[in-house]
Amino acid sequence: MIEPGKVVKKGSESQELGAPGGVKLLTAIVCGLAFGFLLQKGGVAKYNVLIGQLLLQDFTVVKIMVSAIVVGMVGIFTLNRFAKVNLHLQPTRLGAQTIGGLLFGIGFALFAYCPGTGAVALGQGSWDALFGMAGLVAGCWLYAELSGWLKKTVETWGECGRMVIPDLFKIPRLPFAYVTAILLVIGLFILQRAFPR
Repeated sequence: MIEPGKVVKKGSESQELGAPGGVKLLTAIVCGLAFGFLLQKGGVAKYNVLIGQLLLQDFTVVKIMVSAIVVGMVGIFTLNRFAKVNLHLQPTRLGAQTIGGLLFGIGFALFAYCPGTGAVALGQGSWDALFGMAGLVAGCWLYAELSGWLKKTVETWGECGRMVIPDLFKIPRLPFAYVTAILLVIGLFILQRAFPR
């Protein structure tokens, strides 16, 4: 049996390693604008909605995120199973990902925006997002400056290789994705009934 995604043709190595071409950049810009538009129309770039989520009073953000996870998970694993896309898994590094998750959570709790919603909020004229976005840029710069040291230290802590949850339990990926999607959709219906707004 062909491993899912194995027969997808790859571009030349030099093309993959070089700077993205004009079509890729244009595609990225269009997708980014569409993503920002959908975030704004979904209402998740509003400070009160995000604070409501953090206080467990408004579950709009969870509903949108879980919906996106279901669509993305089913789509990617289905396309991978039929060799239409390759999965580009990044290594699981428990130390780095735990520290990164904690920093992200602290920043989200203090700022009430994540990077995507902060950019959208700034774009819609919410000036309070400006300070958080400045912090985001400063954090990116600091990470870039420390990246050499981090690769030798933090990024080696808890190295587990490239894996996804179904592989850990020796379960086929596609059935796992479908069962998980069904459970998440049931959870969404329950959440909608309990918190209609």
